[in-house]
Amino acid sequence: MLAARLARQLKASSSSSFRASAVRRVSTTPARRSDALFVHRDTTYNNPKVPFEFNAENLTRANEIVSHYPPQYKKAAVIPLLDLAQRQNKGWTSISVMNYVANFLEMPPMRVYEVATFYTMFNREPIGEHFVQVCTTTPCMLRGAYDILDAVCQDLGGIKPGETTKDGKFTVIEVECQGACSNAPMLVIGDDFYEDLTPESTRKVLDAFKKGTKPKPGPQSGRHTSENSAGLTNLTGKPYGPGEHCLPEFA
Repeated sequence: MLAARLARQLKASSSSSFRASAVRRVSTTPARRSDALFVHRDTTYNNPKVPFEFNAENLTRANEIVSHYPPQYKKAAVIPLLDLAQRQNKGWTSISVMNYVANFLEMPPMRVYEVATFYTMFNREPIGEHFVQVCTTTPCMLRGAYDILDAVCQDLGGIKPGETTKDGKFTVIEVECQGACSNAPMLVIGDDFYEDLTPESTRKVLDAFKKGTKPKPGPQSGRHTSENSAGLTNLTGKPYGPGEHCLPEFA
């Protein structure tokens, strides 16, 4: 009788284990919305029907850029051409810009979209006349970058990073390292670096742009470049020009 009872228990246990193992468990995660998804949504100002093409000057420049690449590798010019097109398009890269560059280089539009959405230098939305990029990476942060960012935002009417002033003159964003760590804290406006900043000197730079003048780029502390407290001790002579020390046949 004991043997029969153990056999029945073993059978029941095996059957239960089989049923448990036969159940397929499905694990799911809830979908989350994100404002960082690199997708395109047609708007009145950004859709494929909005025309774009290089003007005469930039068309000449674009052809010159492409000429630096072998014909079978001309798609390698996608970054400089996107940059050229963005400059013509008032500082931002629309879907029409991307499609035009793709057609110009005879490459699939998706390849251009991949580049434009990967590199942060391509702006996917319109920006102001003056594009202010404040670096807050570690070297700048340790020397007061957030004071600089606060000074910029307050001086421009209390806007927040990522916003544009109501008059369309300034757009402010927070960026990663711009490569001027020796002159931290710093910011970039257009193509120019403004370094060794304080909240006071930052306001002076912005005031100059508001008045329609361009302040002198570089250190705003009196330094010439990035020399130490003892002053300029090297690179004191005029640098030689491009090609000066090349072989004659390559000069």
